[in-house]
Amino acid sequence: MSIEKSGSGLGRRDLLKLSAAAGVAVAGASLIGQKPVFAAEELSLKGKRIAISATGTDHFFDLQAYNAQIEEVKRLGGEPIAVDAGRNDGKLVSQLQTLIAQKPDAIVQILGTLSVIDPWLKKARDAGIPVLTVDVGSTNSINNTTSDNWGIGKDLALQLVSDIGGEGNIVVFNGFYGVTPCAIRYDQLVNVVKYFPKVKILQPELRDVIPNTVQDAFTQITAILNKYPEKGSIKAIWSAWDIPQLGATQALTAAGRTEIRTYGVDGSPEVLQLIADPNSPAGADVAQQPAEIGRTAIRNVAKLLAGQTLPRETYVPALLANKTNVGEVTKKLGIG
Repeated sequence: MSIEKSGSGLGRRDLLKLSAAAGVAVAGASLIGQKPVFAAEELSLKGKRIAISATGTDHFFDLQAYNAQIEEVKRLGGEPIAVDAGRNDGKLVSQLQTLIAQKPDAIVQILGTLSVIDPWLKKARDAGIPVLTVDVGSTNSINNTTSDNWGIGKDLALQLVSDIGGEGNIVVFNGFYGVTPCAIRYDQLVNVVKYFPKVKILQPELRDVIPNTVQDAFTQITAILNKYPEKGSIKAIWSAWDIPQLGATQALTAAGRTEIRTYGVDGSPEVLQLIADPNSPAGADVAQQPAEIGRTAIRNVAKLLAGQTLPRETYVPALLANKTNVGEVTKKLGIG
């Protein structure tokens, strides 16, 4: 479900009512460009041990969300048990096993391939430990704090299609379909493109990797450019997150193929800087608020432990940054 701005004149209170009816929460302290504003009756995690399990922290989004969660647990008087799997699935499973054995008052999982982590999230629930998530679409999560990835995927795809004039070949990185937000964004790209018959996703799709994402994307795009040397043979490059976009943008610049545009998601500062450069092929990047997503997830833990009922998902707003508005977006996000 996507909650979008419209000309209907709906105020924030109306949106909250609509969201509540749909089982979705709009984060109360997540208004873009504003500092968090907390409820008059402050939440507390005093005496609580909150486990924070990160798939990895090498990416801007992950690190921001992870650090913000640790700080928020401390701010609310709790004890964070924070662990980072370093992008190693075996280590991730091991750290979830260890956390379950420690019996914390709640576990918050940040990202992860669903097939890898879901059995262990279920074991935590079965052990009586409340499980909440960040960017994980698991039935074993009581609440998932995230951006509206349906809206993100649709908006980014429409920007891409508009920029290429509704026709042309596009290269797609699709290496992490098992990660819920990536899958949603990819599906939305496909849903948009099917209504533009002159837009074609080149096959086979590319697979982005972790680690060495930038270097690998650079190498793969360089090979694609050698295969399609004529200008106009490729119009755009899409990825579900913006680190492959960074490598692709560097490859285009090195090859002198800046007529091709790149697109991604997350709002990493280095990518936003490239979008702000009129000579760069970086076309657009949807900027999320990872620190606010992290803080919101911890506040949801506090609400749950205080006896409040949580919605299935809590959405924190994101902004699409393109060549026209990137200065405004970075200013609103405070990362300009």
